[in-house]
Amino acid sequence: MPIYEYRCDKCQKTFECLVFSAESPCCPTCNNENVSRVMSACGFVSKSSSGQSTSRSAGTSSCGGCSSTSCGSCGH
Repeated sequence: MPIYEYRCDKCQKTFECLVFSAESPCCPTCNNENVSRVMSACGFVSKSSSGQSTSRSAGTSSCGGCSSTSCGSCGH
């Protein structure tokens, strides 16, 4: 089951919620049922060749030689 991030239309609080099939989440702060799903930044952990963990999140380049957010643009 996916965990989604929501923002309450009434109090503007952002919260995460585990959503099962046809359920509709409500705000845990004010119990408002009018919430909007927001785009979350995903993150992941990758191991370098030396075994060290390096954390990365979406929108960052793994290439030290460019400023692009997609390594497909420079071919590395």
